[in-house]
Amino acid sequence: MQMPAILSLAADAARHAADRQAVTARNIVNADTPGFRPFDLTPFDPGLDVDASFAQRRTRPGHLGDGPARPWREVTQEGPLDPNGNGVDLETEILRGTDAQRAHNRAITVYRASMDLLRASLGRG
Repeated sequence: MQMPAILSLAADAARHAADRQAVTARNIVNADTPGFRPFDLTPFDPGLDVDASFAQRRTRPGHLGDGPARPWREVTQEGPLDPNGNGVDLETEILRGTDAQRAHNRAITVYRASMDLLRASLGRG
């Protein structure tokens, strides 16, 4: 059974925000690592169809790696470097983390509201 589009969109948005938060945390952990360049994710694009007809499909749990396919990818961030070659700016990472948290909260709010609407329509509200 396929998930309704709004629930799928909200789940993908939450997954993107969680992945972005993980990338931000990795950047912060490596703030003093010589030569480390920070990463970020490409922006979330609800128009990207992860389940396109030409995409690989799972036939059983664990097939094709962990979790669903993600259309976003990590990109290296350019910017000024410290004398040791590290490019992590903690202020930028804190702002990125806050942005990811807000995006995740929005996605979860949409998901919950949609589930409440479905429950109410089934008389289970």
